[in-house]
Amino acid sequence: MSGPIRVIVHPPSPTGGRRVRVDGEILGLAHSVVDLAEFLRRAGLEIDPAEVADAQWIDWRGVGPDHWGPESPS
Repeated sequence: MSGPIRVIVHPPSPTGGRRVRVDGEILGLAHSVVDLAEFLRRAGLEIDPAEVADAQWIDWRGVGPDHWGPESPS
């Protein structure tokens, strides 16, 4: 694969969870940083859930890693 990996975490859906894409491919609907880390592990990208929030290669859309549910961010 050429170039950097693109990881996009979309805004929370109206029913909760956030869609996760890696290089354009949807990996699933994550409900936490643990889910996100597992999706990334399955895609060959090892990351500790505690490091997800600080990973510069993850593009957080809408809100950051503290928001996963349908509720509005405070």
